[in-house]
Amino acid sequence: MSNLFHLMIGNYNDILEVNKELMVDSWPLMGSPGPVFCIVGMYLAFVLKIGPKMMENRPAMQLNSLMIIYNAFQVIFSIWLTLRSVDSNLNAVVFSPKCDISDRESANVPLTKAAWWYFFAKIVELLDTVFFVLRKKQSQVTFLHVYHHTMTAVFAWCYLKFMPGEQGAVIGFLNSFVHIVMYSYYLIAALGPQYKKYLWWKKYMTWIQLIQFVMMLAYLMTILAMDCKMPKGLTYFFMANAVIFLYLFSDFYRKAYRKKDV
Repeated sequence: MSNLFHLMIGNYNDILEVNKELMVDSWPLMGSPGPVFCIVGMYLAFVLKIGPKMMENRPAMQLNSLMIIYNAFQVIFSIWLTLRSVDSNLNAVVFSPKCDISDRESANVPLTKAAWWYFFAKIVELLDTVFFVLRKKQSQVTFLHVYHHTMTAVFAWCYLKFMPGEQGAVIGFLNSFVHIVMYSYYLIAALGPQYKKYLWWKKYMTWIQLIQFVMMLAYLMTILAMDCKMPKGLTYFFMANAVIFLYLFSDFYRKAYRKKDV
């Protein structure tokens, strides 16, 4: 049991020392879990109870201009996050022959800063569900949607606060790249019905999500097999969440598209 515990924590203490030197606790929303849990709690209360009740006898809000601005911002922000992931020593993490970064402290500085912006993106993305509720598209507020947004926001905070590791550069790169595609679709859809003919590839977005999780699992299993000097506890946690999301998105695809094809 002690050997398993040692395997799980890996070089966790060394990484925490780097995070301590970066003074992550002084960054916005990082001092204590109170603010982020308050944000997530208000999000859940609004999208599951307060919002639907408030909109019950009201007409759906027309938010076309706001949706265009929001989705355009998300596309640009996702492109920027993808580039930040590359800048955060992504090449060294993936392609280093030693499966490690030689100067861990200097490598974690851009990685940790990029991780905060990734966390900030997950907080902003909670607005996706809020807009669904205000536009009375409650059918879009599924368990998968709410669980995904809630877990990514909470986990992004926990990752930055407690479990920073180089694997985050790869996970952040893949997820941010997928969001470029996803929010590009939403941006085109928000431009109006005359652009609907350009949205034939809707179901393929779920394919892209599934491919993303498969790539994550393949990468994480590879660094375990190569015994990379990265926090193994974080690797196992990433793998568990990738499996959960892979199942949920596969189930969504089966229900949304396979039945229509039959």
